[in-house]
Amino acid sequence: MSLPWFFALTAAVTFAQVPSPESLAHAKVLRAKALAGSSAMSIVTSLTTEVGPRLAGSEAEARARTWALNILSEKGFANVRNEPFAIDAWERLGEGAEIMAPYPQPLAVTALGGSVPTGKNGFSAEVALFDTLTDLKRAPEGSLAGRIAYVGHAMQRTQDGSSYGYFNEARTAGPSIAASKGAVGYLIRSVGTDSHRFPHTGALRYQEAIPRIPALALSNPDADQLERIAAAGQPVSLLIKVDSAEIPAAESGNVLAEVVGRETPEEIVVIGAHLDSWDLGTGAIDDGAGVGITMAALELIKNAGLAPRRTIRLVLWGAEEVGLLGASAYRERHEAEITQHVMGSESDFGGGRVWKVTADSQTEEGDQLFAEIARLLAPLGIAPGSNRQPGGGPDLYPLIAAGVPTLRLHQDGRDYFDLHHTADDTLDKLDAASLDQNVAAFAVFAWLVADSDVSFRAP
Repeated sequence: MSLPWFFALTAAVTFAQVPSPESLAHAKVLRAKALAGSSAMSIVTSLTTEVGPRLAGSEAEARARTWALNILSEKGFANVRNEPFAIDAWERLGEGAEIMAPYPQPLAVTALGGSVPTGKNGFSAEVALFDTLTDLKRAPEGSLAGRIAYVGHAMQRTQDGSSYGYFNEARTAGPSIAASKGAVGYLIRSVGTDSHRFPHTGALRYQEAIPRIPALALSNPDADQLERIAAAGQPVSLLIKVDSAEIPAAESGNVLAEVVGRETPEEIVVIGAHLDSWDLGTGAIDDGAGVGITMAALELIKNAGLAPRRTIRLVLWGAEEVGLLGASAYRERHEAEITQHVMGSESDFGGGRVWKVTADSQTEEGDQLFAEIARLLAPLGIAPGSNRQPGGGPDLYPLIAAGVPTLRLHQDGRDYFDLHHTADDTLDKLDAASLDQNVAAFAVFAWLVADSDVSFRAP
């Protein structure tokens, strides 16, 4: 059996010790302090209680930025600031659906983010059911004229959430695919793994030159009910209602704070989370937990009196849920310094314990440092994965495209999609000890990378 990469690496090559013994000792202290109790839970409690849901471009998201600026300033971080940008925002005003025939009854639904309205009274139409999005794609052009299309494939539960990308296409692309076949409305089984009557929202993506049709998600039990009724063989008609509004040129923003490097402050290690959330719950899981974890990790380093060689920058991205708009704005604003971004990692997968670490270092000395990071994370129950795996979190995608290396701390997400984008995304689902384990991992990673002079980019 071959050795894991981090053991094989150190057996094959030898460098000057990375990290230094002093830096390694500080990392162990940070790890212990985080496990003894961090500020992560109090931070996410404050955010979700004092602000609540934070829809992109809304007044509530603006209050979240004010909250973040205040708390980061109170904690004494350097260079606390907001970097505003404009977005075309969307507002949910109302929604509903019911089966009109053959067995009249209400359905638990939520409008997909960005859905156009139906009009005040909604409309009724016969529903055409498809088992999968592929089946919908194969429907003949014009075959759904005047009908509501429904896609019912069910997302599967996994530890790493890997099935989300596949099933999520039904939400993001499905409305335009249905409209291209003539449909006047669109329904999906929620992209989620729960069995509760909490439908899952999330952004859709209308395609140019295709009519925009109202789109909603059914809770999983209601999707089961619809499919049972349709299986009887009689035509099924539905009434759907969406009341929504578009808000052009609304303001969003990214909130930044730093622990400034003592030797090469222009070199930046990015950690962070997204500040916005959907409007159904209070955004505790997605992504208040990430805000608490990464802010607490930076606070731990600052309060220990440590100044790393490089700057550690916390970024709380805005408007992530509606298309990574804050991430794109961040890259555009910081284009001139992108080559000085050493590495990044985001926390955006709830509050479950970290179970694996992966990275995409492109140098041998970077590999060696990651081997040391993996060793320090192992006592936390974190195993090393691939050392050539880009990732790190959705808001890092624009930076990854620009060549910035990343590290990802993989959280246990087996119940994440029970709560994701639902009214059940609330504070009571979080566990303080699990958040502290995440804080320990982020503090170790951020400190060791920032306190080194290791290059992770290919020459």
